[in-house]
Amino acid sequence: MKKSTFAAILVFFAAIAGALTAAYMYLRRREAELDEYEQLLFSDDFSHEEPAAEETAAADEADDAEDDIAF
Repeated sequence: MKKSTFAAILVFFAAIAGALTAAYMYLRRREAELDEYEQLLFSDDFSHEEPAAEETAAADEADDAEDDIAF
């Protein structure tokens, strides 16, 4: 085998190793970004749950007071 062929094969394997390393690093970073986004999406800070019963009762009383005034 010629030295130039051997060198070409080594360069080829180095390119494959570099491409695989770059793909791994990209996927690892992307997964971290998706995990962070998922935490923000499902965190309690941005919860859109039903209002508490006390708030609902207060709102109902305010609506009843408006109805009494209208008649």
